Amino acid sequence: MSVPVASVEPTTVRPPVSEGLGEGVSESAGEALRPHAEHAFAAELAALAAQDDRPRPARWRLSPWAVATYLLGGTLPDGTVITPKYVGPRRIVEVAVTTLATDRALLLLGVPGTAKTWVSEHLAAAVSGDSTLLVQGTAGTPEEAIRYGWNYAQLLAHGPSRDALVPSPVMRAMAEGMTARVEELTRIPADVQDTLITILSEKVLPIPELGQEVQAVRGFNVIATANDRDRGVNELSSALRRRFNTVVLPLPESADAEVDVVSRRVDQIGRSLDLPAVPEGIEEIRRVVTVFRELRDGVTADGRTKLKSPSGTLSTAEAISVVTGGLALAAHFGDGVLRASDVAAGILGAVVRDPAADRVIWQEYLEAVVRERDGWKDFYRACREVSA
Repeated sequence: MSVPVASVEPTTVRPPVSEGLGEGVSESAGEALRPHAEHAFAAELAALAAQDDRPRPARWRLSPWAVATYLLGGTLPDGTVITPKYVGPRRIVEVAVTTLATDRALLLLGVPGTAKTWVSEHLAAAVSGDSTLLVQGTAGTPEEAIRYGWNYAQLLAHGPSRDALVPSPVMRAMAEGMTARVEELTRIPADVQDTLITILSEKVLPIPELGQEVQAVRGFNVIATANDRDRGVNELSSALRRRFNTVVLPLPESADAEVDVVSRRVDQIGRSLDLPAVPEGIEEIRRVVTVFRELRDGVTADGRTKLKSPSGTLSTAEAISVVTGGLALAAHFGDGVLRASDVAAGILGAVVRDPAADRVIWQEYLEAVVRERDGWKDFYRACREVSA
C-alpha cells in the first residue's frame, strides 16, 4: 500500500533561503568555514526569485532559466549582479537543468577536479533551496544510506513502525519533492548502487518490513556525480545507467579559462580565511595553471616539446588548493604577495604522487622546460630548492 506523503516526516524544518537570513547569510552560516550554497548565495537566490516570471516546475524555487543564470552568472533587470558559479559551456548547464525538470535523474561525469560536486550543490540549492540532502559515496556506503535505517532502541522496544524508521536523504527528498544528491556514485558497491533502480524508474521506495511504500511527489529528482579515473571505481550497471541522463563536465578549454576559474574560487576561499587578494598573485596562478596543463596534456603550451605525464590528475581543483596554500604562506610567513616560493612546495606535492616515477618526470620537466623558459628563473630556483 502507498504511504501518504504527509506521513514521512522530515527530521528538520527548512525555511526558504530568503527567510531569516539578514544580509543573505544565516546566523549559523556566518560562522561556518564553508556555508552551504543556499546560505552563501542567499541574496542572489532571493533576487532571482523576485524577478523570475518564467514558468517553474512543481516545487522548484526558480525557473530553469533562472537556475542556469544562477550558475553561469549575469545581470538582472534591476542591476543585481549574479556571480558565475561555473565557468564552462552554457549548453552543458542548460542540458543539466533541463534534465532535472524531466523524470530522468542527472549524472555529472568527469575527471577529478571538474567541479562536479560544486555544480551538484549549486543546482540543488537553486532548484530546491536545500543542498544538504546528500549521500556521500564510499566503498563502505550501506544500502540504508540510500533507502532507510532503523532506530534500534525503538525497534527493540516496539517492533517495526514508522516511529522506528530513520529516513535517508533520498527518502526525504522523495516525500518532500526535493533534489537529493549522491556524491561519488561509482565508489559505492554495485549492489548498493542498484538500490536506486526502483527509486528512479518506479519513483517508489518499498518498505517491506511495514508492507508500505513511499511514493515520490512532483519535484523529486536525483543528482549523482562520478568519475572513472580514481581507484576503487565500481562500474554502473546498464540498468542503472539508463535511469540517468549523463552530462560530462570538461576541463577548462584554455589556459585563460582555467586561470579565471582558479582565481575566482581562490578569491572566494581567501575571503573566508582573510587571505591576501588574488590579483596581486595572478602571475603565479598563471604559472601553476601552465605547469598543470602541460604535464596533464603531455606537451608544452607551444606544442614543441613532448612531456611525460605523472600519475596524478593535476586537476583544476588541485591548482586551487596549491594557490590557496601559497596565499596562506604569503600571508603568514611572507609580505602578503604570492610568489614562486609560496607555490613551489604545493606543486611538488601535487605532481609527485609516486615517489619513484613521478619525481623523475618532475625533474625532467624542470630541467628541460622550466629552466629554459624566459621569466621563470625565480620559479625554477624555488622548485629546485623544495625538490632537493
